Amino acid sequence: MDVPLWLALLAVGYLGVKLARPPWWLVAALLLGGYLIADSFLGPVVDAAVK
Repeated sequence: MDVPLWLALLAVGYLGVKLARPPWWLVAALLLGGYLIADSFLGPVVDAAVK
């Protein structure tokens, strides 16, 4: 079964917020920070570190 990545991330994110109940500002900061880092010069560095 092939599941699109965005759907899998959405499901995992929903379950994580539902079960762990982090503060909304922490979720927003992680999403915004990840978006900004991925679009900056640090994107390739983070990509190489994760792989």
